[in-house]
Amino acid sequence: MNELTVIPPAGKRPPRHRGGRAARLLQRLGVRKQLMLFLCGVTLLTLAMVWALITFGLEPMYHRNIRKALEGKAAAVVSMIDASDSPISSRTFAGLILNETFWTNFLEAVLDGQLDLENCCVDISDSTLGNVRCLESLYPCVLHESVSSFGGQGKMNVDTPEIVRLRGMVFTQGSVNETVSSGGNMQMAVGRLSADGKYAVIVSTSLAQIDTAADVLGSVLPPIALLLFGLNLLAALLFSRWFTQPVRQLSAGAREMAAGNYTVRVRVNRQDELGLLAQEFNHMAQEVQRSAKLEKDILANVSHDLRTPLTLIKGYAETVRDLTGNDEERRTEQCNIIVDETDRLSALVNSVMELSKVQSGTEKLNLVDFDMGELCFEVAGRYDAVCDQNGWTLRLEADHECPVRADPAMMERVLHNLLGNATHHMGKDGVFILRAIPKADGGCRVEVEDHGPGIPPEDLPYIFDRYYRSRKDAGKAGTGLGLSITKAILQQHGFAFGVNSEPGKGSVFWFEMKAPPAAPDHP
Repeated sequence: MNELTVIPPAGKRPPRHRGGRAARLLQRLGVRKQLMLFLCGVTLLTLAMVWALITFGLEPMYHRNIRKALEGKAAAVVSMIDASDSPISSRTFAGLILNETFWTNFLEAVLDGQLDLENCCVDISDSTLGNVRCLESLYPCVLHESVSSFGGQGKMNVDTPEIVRLRGMVFTQGSVNETVSSGGNMQMAVGRLSADGKYAVIVSTSLAQIDTAADVLGSVLPPIALLLFGLNLLAALLFSRWFTQPVRQLSAGAREMAAGNYTVRVRVNRQDELGLLAQEFNHMAQEVQRSAKLEKDILANVSHDLRTPLTLIKGYAETVRDLTGNDEERRTEQCNIIVDETDRLSALVNSVMELSKVQSGTEKLNLVDFDMGELCFEVAGRYDAVCDQNGWTLRLEADHECPVRADPAMMERVLHNLLGNATHHMGKDGVFILRAIPKADGGCRVEVEDHGPGIPPEDLPYIFDRYYRSRKDAGKAGTGLGLSITKAILQQHGFAFGVNSEPGKGSVFWFEMKAPPAAPDHP
């Protein structure tokens, strides 16, 4: 069995609010320029972030890492001092005496890499603020004023005012974190106090490299940024041209359609959203082409249907005027023909006006809750006289309550249109059926069945189109707008509808109505 099902589209989306002035200015630029502007903006933002990172963030981050490393080295030296079983030094009248065992182990740990003091200056002092031992692998060293000679021998002053000041800060504060400079050389110093408070350990390293790196990066960044911006601009130009090409094709196709060329199609060579948009455009163009052809057919059919009764009315009116004379029987017959053709013409005009009002939305819905079974009973009762006159049988199957929410007047019109269509396609048995079937999930399914010739499969997709008639209906009475009006009413309600048909056995037109919304629970 051939089947056509139509699901009405959802309601209209609410219009979006317009943006501000900046948004309106961007909209005037076009998609291609907007895309280029966006890509260039992203590039400039990235370059600005890199510049800010180098200018403001690189040095602080480097200082934090250096400070953390120095704190670890200072803590390691202090832990070795704290772990010593005996003092690492003592002072007598003879001078400073060192614990050779400790210092041998200390130097072995440095040489073996257990204690990493490369490129560092280590100053160990006692409570007299005098130097106990100095391990220097940093040249030049600001704290000890040390320099490396040509022959590899180093010279240093272990008790400079600067290092003595830092020793005093360690003994009084327990620690020190400070950056010192002299003659363009910068050095970070971290000091820690031993657990017994007898020794201060100061570890320092140079900061000259990071400053130089920041200066170098800052000097080369502008030309690099200019080069990157130029390359990005070229890439944005090429990318925007490639990206917007389908949009330009769609725009050109739309202009062609606006000019009346409904055969225009665009190439679909993408699988993304733009490719889907091109497919939808081609589908729209196909439907517009079909609609335009249908409009021409409608115009031709309506013109023919209007011309025929008008010609008959004119002809019989002239006959009544000129030829009938005193023949009242003939005059009455011809006047009846004029009246019938006038009614036919009036029905056509009324159907066109009704379809226009429903489709334009000027006729608003009056939604109420009612029993569709009762409405089917009332409408079926009005066909008793027609059925008796023609020997037909209208079988009503509406034994159960079917509560729905809809416009009763419009739904009555739908029933009349479907029943009238069934009478025009009556089968040999003279039986047509009206059903109202309650749905399990609420609502109601209404069916109108006839046992006529059925609808050919090639005509089925267009059966609800305006003024469409299958080849089998040629010459039959009717305006050809009843099913179109039915479609418009059901779509306005948001009801699903369709038709099941089998050639030679008949058709079943159906629609499904929604149940009234559940009443809110009151506490």
